[in-house]
Amino acid sequence: MIMKKIAFALLLGALGTTQNAQAGKGFQVKDIDVKGLQRDALGTSAKNTQASSSFQVEDIEVKGLQRVALGAALTHIPFNVGDNLNDFRISQSIKALYQSGHFNDIRVYRDGNRLVYRVKERETISEIIFDGNNDLKDEQLTESLDGSNIRVGETLDRTVIAGIEMGLENFYHSVGKYNAKVTAKITHLPRNRVNLEFTFVEGDSASIKQINIIGNEVFSDAEILDKIELTFDSPWWNFMAQDRYQKQALQGDMETINSYYLNRGYLRFKVDSTQVSMTPDKKAVYIALNVSEGETYSISEVDFVGDMAGFENTIRAINPLQSGELYNGAEVTYTEDVISKFLGRYGYAYPKVTIIPEIDDENHTVKLSISIDPGKRIYVNRINFTGNHVTADHVLRREMRQMEGAWLSNGVVESSKSWLMRLPYMETVEFETKQIEGEDDLVDIDFTVKEQPSGSFNAGIGYGSQTKLSINAGVQQNNFLGTGNQLGFNIAKNYYQKSATISFTDPYFTVDAISLGGQVYYSEYDAGNANMVEYNNKTFGLGLNWGFPVNEYLRLNFGVGWKYNQISQLQAYDQIQDFYDIYADPNDPDGQLAFKTLDLNAGLSRSTLNRGTFPTAGSTQRFNVKMTSPKSDLQYFKINYDAKFYFPLTRSQKWSVLTRIQLGYANGYGQVDGNDQLLPFWENFSAGGDTLRGFENNTIGPRAIYRTPQSIPGGCCLGPDNDSIYVNERSVGGNAMAIAGIELIVPTPFLDESYANSVRTSIFWDVGNVWDTEFNIDNYANLDPAEYEKIADFSDPTRFRSSAGISIQWLSPMGPMIFSFAKSIREEEGDDTEYFGFNIGKTF
Repeated sequence: MIMKKIAFALLLGALGTTQNAQAGKGFQVKDIDVKGLQRDALGTSAKNTQASSSFQVEDIEVKGLQRVALGAALTHIPFNVGDNLNDFRISQSIKALYQSGHFNDIRVYRDGNRLVYRVKERETISEIIFDGNNDLKDEQLTESLDGSNIRVGETLDRTVIAGIEMGLENFYHSVGKYNAKVTAKITHLPRNRVNLEFTFVEGDSASIKQINIIGNEVFSDAEILDKIELTFDSPWWNFMAQDRYQKQALQGDMETINSYYLNRGYLRFKVDSTQVSMTPDKKAVYIALNVSEGETYSISEVDFVGDMAGFENTIRAINPLQSGELYNGAEVTYTEDVISKFLGRYGYAYPKVTIIPEIDDENHTVKLSISIDPGKRIYVNRINFTGNHVTADHVLRREMRQMEGAWLSNGVVESSKSWLMRLPYMETVEFETKQIEGEDDLVDIDFTVKEQPSGSFNAGIGYGSQTKLSINAGVQQNNFLGTGNQLGFNIAKNYYQKSATISFTDPYFTVDAISLGGQVYYSEYDAGNANMVEYNNKTFGLGLNWGFPVNEYLRLNFGVGWKYNQISQLQAYDQIQDFYDIYADPNDPDGQLAFKTLDLNAGLSRSTLNRGTFPTAGSTQRFNVKMTSPKSDLQYFKINYDAKFYFPLTRSQKWSVLTRIQLGYANGYGQVDGNDQLLPFWENFSAGGDTLRGFENNTIGPRAIYRTPQSIPGGCCLGPDNDSIYVNERSVGGNAMAIAGIELIVPTPFLDESYANSVRTSIFWDVGNVWDTEFNIDNYANLDPAEYEKIADFSDPTRFRSSAGISIQWLSPMGPMIFSFAKSIREEEGDDTEYFGFNIGKTF
């Protein structure tokens, strides 16, 4: 939009300067030499050209040519050797040469029957330089100058320079910068070349001192000013306030005021005049709007005329306009739009729906006639794709809800675009409907897509007092070989874990979008080095999963998997003592524990996001239940719910609010040897790091309690009431989790707009905790008070942590990269906090 405004300003400026000097490409006659006899270089006598009425030219010579070829110059002279000439034809030749655009100065001499043209060529632009332009980019200025044929390598037309200066200054004035000055400087170079330098002194936009509404009686100044963008006397903390004058913003606000009145029945409302007064220093303005409110008008009748294409009952039913109600401009526009969209769903792609008002000023009523012309039903001939350099054509085509050969439905085409945008390897998707030449009922739909890196190099590196140096790496390809299939191969080795995983998913295993996937994995986990209580867990397994579409947004997912867990080097603590007593070998209490389980999964997912990566509107929700089969060595279940909601704050969706919530609950079921099954401690939930920024990974949640019996001299033990308590600072996780957050997504400062889809900045607040709902603090009530005070109630739902900070996400060539700067707001004693977090391979 800004390019159109600049180009229009330049055009007006250029026309204002040159309209009297040029009809097309203008000229200025420097000299037609009609003086008496002169001597030329050959020593012959020149005759007075004005004295002779006509003559036959014997030779034509052009002197002063450097860049322009002689033949090119002669083509612009409208006569040849042997023609009869007079003064008029000679003057016409001068005009033709000027109109060629090659010359600044042209003089004509006659030597007998010879004509000699002495010309001075226009300079060639060697370089265009911009200095001091902060609001306008060099690329924008270059493109605008190009429209006036001012470009490197072209000849310089000096007649348009002043107009360009004025046009640029007018543009700055339109955005409130009345002290702006634009100066063009021409520097001459050898070989008839010049440098063209534009120097900008932009200054500051004029502030708005006051906005006065004159003539309003129904609505107060405060009510009206609250609806418009331009403000004055804004508080310092309102950094989004528009308190700088801009002509376009004022025009938009006038439309807003007009709509405000029209939407409340004031059909004759108008803004009579607008005065913008500038202070002498041009740094501030006063704005006065003179308005006439008029009276309210009600709808006397709603009538339909034209062809309703057989949908008369439906169109009448969806029409919101009713007689007896106040006239509402927004309702009128909405009615035109909703009827057009309805017809567009059934192939009438170009309907004409117009509401014609018949105003009765005497009774203050208006009759509305809804004129409908559906036009011809349009069918889709071909759907084309461009820009998909990696993704195969059929991968995009299977996301289409609009079919070739079917009638064109605007809603279905928009839905097709949304499905493409949700693909994680698509950055932007646009479409254009093109009518086929010679066919008035056939169109092609051209989709233009821009791909983004579909794979990611998952890597992380960090250092902490507990974790030491950690490195992990892997490859995740969401568009493997352009097929749309997902293939992942990950290997991780850090201070606390070794793992390897291979996964594959075909989202279109069948044409009905039934997906099929599987994974094989192996892991060695040292909990002690991961900020948790010491134990080692060796795991390997495999699984299969299926997905079934329910509708456009909802999917059912099912899975089955087999897993083997081997637990060793366990330092049993009080909360898992019952679990350990059930499964440990009394003859080998330090031996390994091994378990085989068959996992069954079921889930429900729903997504209405506008994009697959960095969405700004819509929501996504996932609900999943996992449980082991009754014949497994361990019997337990886990329930997870994860949801994100995006609310755009502006029409451009550069500002959005993200709210997210993550809930989890797990427990055992059934009995083993008369004892209730318990949740395996390695299946506990944990938080911190990515899930609760500002806290070290896995450090949020209940902590291990070690209870040690006390003895007296002679070896006799005291009772349990005298046990000593030690609470480890490391977390053991819990069977319940709740984490929530809110983020304000903002434009990334100091970053070019072209990177908006690959870099995201947000200000966040995280809150949450992990609990052990099976923990009963009353079991420790008989302890010595000094020992009892060491224990916290890990089942208390009022306990939580929170943090706030800034997050920057970047879709780098290696994959998504996350940088978080966070400060804990609420923490508990012993929490391990962190200010900076860094991760590769995951997005929020």
